[in-house]
Amino acid sequence: MPSPAEGAPLRITLLGGFRLAGADGSVRIPAGSERLLAYVALRPGPVARSDVAENLWPGASEARAHASLRSALTRLRGAGCCRALDTGPAELALADGVAVDLQELRALARGLLDGTDAVRGAVEAIGTGEIDGLSRDLLPGWCDEWALREAEEWRQLRLHALEALAGHFVGARRYGHAVSAAAAAVRAEPLRESAHAALIRAHLAEGNQSEALRAFRAYRTLLRNELGLSPTPALLGLVAGLRPDASRVDGHHAAVTWR
Repeated sequence: MPSPAEGAPLRITLLGGFRLAGADGSVRIPAGSERLLAYVALRPGPVARSDVAENLWPGASEARAHASLRSALTRLRGAGCCRALDTGPAELALADGVAVDLQELRALARGLLDGTDAVRGAVEAIGTGEIDGLSRDLLPGWCDEWALREAEEWRQLRLHALEALAGHFVGARRYGHAVSAAAAAVRAEPLRESAHAALIRAHLAEGNQSEALRAFRAYRTLLRNELGLSPTPALLGLVAGLRPDASRVDGHHAAVTWR
């Protein structure tokens, strides 16, 4: 693969797998340098060299870890990608103008959860590209402890964001996108009740009662088979008016039985 053309913008992809790209397409760099770029790209600002060395080469002596860091930087320069990083004597940071997909989608996810006016006003501009981005795992297949921690944090954030996005789409009467966003959350975590609730709400908002009931029954069966559990009263309440075979009120809870 080619080295990035001088002055061409660089973009780092972390979702769905690591990729470094310039104007001419993907750029191949050594695995150690990939890990270095990924680690720095996960942070919003400068990172201490000591922190990078300690986390990328755990178990190595301090001297060896810093030697490995210098080697990774040298290999990065050899691949023609030295301008991806600003390297100081004590810190490393992404160079100005280097785009990172995670940072963009993380900002979108947090905006969706905060419910800011800016995000609510931008729902019309959000589409399948953002749903697809929020559906992707962070650095899948990477087993480094730091990568696994970041991946789990992203998983929780994106699941909440997809559910919130489904609600925003329902409010904007974009029902197809609402179903897509909720379905993406269900695929990411099939046993997550709040994701199924978002999907059922999207179907009901569109007037598709049969789809809502089908989604509920599929989740109920999966939950029973996998965990021996039943849906919560809150989820039962979403479909209680569709086709109950029997219902009773016991204290403060309503129980509904479905065939």
